[in-house]
Amino acid sequence: MRLLMIGAGNMGGAMLRRWLEAGMAPADVTVVSPSGRAMPDGVHAVRAIPDPADATYDAIMLGLKPQQLGTLRDGPLRGHAPRWLISILAGVEAATLRSVSDARMVVRAMPNLPVGIGQGVVALHSPDANADDRAALTTLMQPLGLVEWIAEEARFDDVTALAGCGPGFVFRFADALAQAGAALGLPADQAARLALATLHGSATMAAEADVTPAILADRVASPGGSTRQGLNVLDHDDALVALLTATLAASARRNREMAAAAR
Repeated sequence: MRLLMIGAGNMGGAMLRRWLEAGMAPADVTVVSPSGRAMPDGVHAVRAIPDPADATYDAIMLGLKPQQLGTLRDGPLRGHAPRWLISILAGVEAATLRSVSDARMVVRAMPNLPVGIGQGVVALHSPDANADDRAALTTLMQPLGLVEWIAEEARFDDVTALAGCGPGFVFRFADALAQAGAALGLPADQAARLALATLHGSATMAAEADVTPAILADRVASPGGSTRQGLNVLDHDDALVALLTATLAASARRNREMAAAAR
């Protein structure tokens, strides 16, 4: 598959590196990078979008920032007619994306940063994709991690808040857990190691378990034990759920604001 990537920053670059590790041919990838950022060996790097007469692509992926979409409104992608226009732009709707290219179909994708190690999440939505397209896109994204199709575009901002932004919240929780350990008197570096190892092991266990994380938490917490005492703090008035609900809602609102600005 010949792929043209418009931008390859943190997220696009992570996806590209993982695809290459999984066997994508570097010679089949062209990256438009006005800054001239270095690309993996064998990947074509150009500073401007190639002329349609000079190159054809099976897919074009938009990896620039949502606020940079305006640079494509004057038609630099017109004439390119790939099978898919794949966008990882947070909040930018399919109807808006259709206006910038002649692609056969528009696909919204929301990856998160762990795609770079093949343990991420990629949410997909397309109002146009048929069963063959969905199967092919799922195959394309599978090296990156869990692939989930989202039926309603209206829910895509919520998925972005949960999975796309989620690693940032998990990293903050890891840091808070380490700081709390240090506040009890542990050396800060040791608390950080313990917190990360605990999160890593617990996440792996939860992913492989045949019960929900809520059940796992209750299994860890013996009645009257120390874990139960700590959970009582987190569970009081659903404080942790309320905090995370407010966190995701704030992110989802920002996605909708960016969508409105891009229209």
